[in-house]
Amino acid sequence: MLTKVLVANRGEIACRIIRGCKSLGIRTVAIYSEADASALHVSLADEAVPAGPSPVAQSYLRADHIVELAKSVDADAIHPGYGLLSENANFARLCRDAGLVFVGPPASAIEEMGSKVSARAMAARAGIPVVPGTAGAVESAQEAAEAARLIGFPVMLKASAGGGGIGMVTAYDEEALLQAFESSVKRVKSYFGDGTMYVEKYIPRPRHVEIQILADTHGNALHFGERECSIQRRHQKIVEEAPSSAVTPELRERIGGSALRLVQELGYTGVGTVEFLLDEDGQYYFLEMNTRLQVEHPVTEEAYGVDLVEWQLRVAAGEQLAPELFGREPARHAIECRICAEDPVRFLPSPGLVTTLRLPEGAGIRQEIGIREGDFITPYYDPMFAKMIVSGATRDEACARMAEALDRYEVAGVKSNIPLLSSIIRDEEFLRGNTHTSFLRERGLTSSV
Repeated sequence: MLTKVLVANRGEIACRIIRGCKSLGIRTVAIYSEADASALHVSLADEAVPAGPSPVAQSYLRADHIVELAKSVDADAIHPGYGLLSENANFARLCRDAGLVFVGPPASAIEEMGSKVSARAMAARAGIPVVPGTAGAVESAQEAAEAARLIGFPVMLKASAGGGGIGMVTAYDEEALLQAFESSVKRVKSYFGDGTMYVEKYIPRPRHVEIQILADTHGNALHFGERECSIQRRHQKIVEEAPSSAVTPELRERIGGSALRLVQELGYTGVGTVEFLLDEDGQYYFLEMNTRLQVEHPVTEEAYGVDLVEWQLRVAAGEQLAPELFGREPARHAIECRICAEDPVRFLPSPGLVTTLRLPEGAGIRQEIGIREGDFITPYYDPMFAKMIVSGATRDEACARMAEALDRYEVAGVKSNIPLLSSIIRDEEFLRGNTHTSFLRERGLTSSV
């Protein structure tokens, strides 16, 4: 087993990883920027070292420096969490070249799946359905328009690199596509350094369903079913659940089988998530693969009774998957809400001093949080400061628990998105399980999606 892990992240996910390490008797090292010097994750770790100034590019994204920090404290591994450097193939290589265990997949897998164009091609080779679209990148607005005419409008213009919906545009006609192309390329290039774009058919009102996979270095792989992640604002997930109300056991095995074929094709190890779109006719299509731990991993943990962070660490240390992990079915229903410091009307970040923080407790309630009362939420980082996960014997029970828990969640000093989350959880169509990626707009729950 690993003996000391440097956690190359911050906030609630750093706290979660530290807890997972401690459960296995592994010592932890936190890194922190100037803004995070007194952060919760720093106090939870066994050791802590400064990473640099507050801006993320000068601290948490300094790959070379973070590797040197790990070596300076005699860590034998680095856990990247999610976001930041977690899907940076160069960082994975730097870790391994320095003799450190990177708690994640091989750099080659990160690289292959980091390009959505190459990921689509690999999925197609593995016999996995993909959304009709261009086989490769489109080099110009005119080429995109020619491809769209063949595919048929409406289409989606998408970036090969990055995520979060950046650069993504739905075009209902050629004029809209031509107008959007250059600005999308420019925006994507500024965010990710790669302006490669491709075009695919627009699927109306799809569900966003993803499969949690786990693979060891001995050739064993499995999946822990699906998560429903269709409640999104600006292509960012805000409510997730497991299992999906739209997925039957038979469909679960078909989609899960597709995910495992991709894992085999890729030579993947560790935890990962293969994402799909599920249309109104029940047909699924490969979307992308996230080669890391997902924000929403707790709903799988609660539904399946598994500790994914623990198994990340075990696999990184060379352990084989335990026989009892295979063949599990969801035993409970779990729902996660992402709690963000943002104006619930204008949807702008709301940094500030947290003057009150009281978290609901009780049966089936789990908190993942990276702050305490009296902490300052800075403007430097993502406004999500916590996640609340509830579980129940049935989806109805989980929904009722989440609604009641949100009512008891007290945070003051900053604005939060709790009013929006409460509206979603109580919405009659949500309660029926009728969710899709256009849900918020169609239900009028927000005018800014």
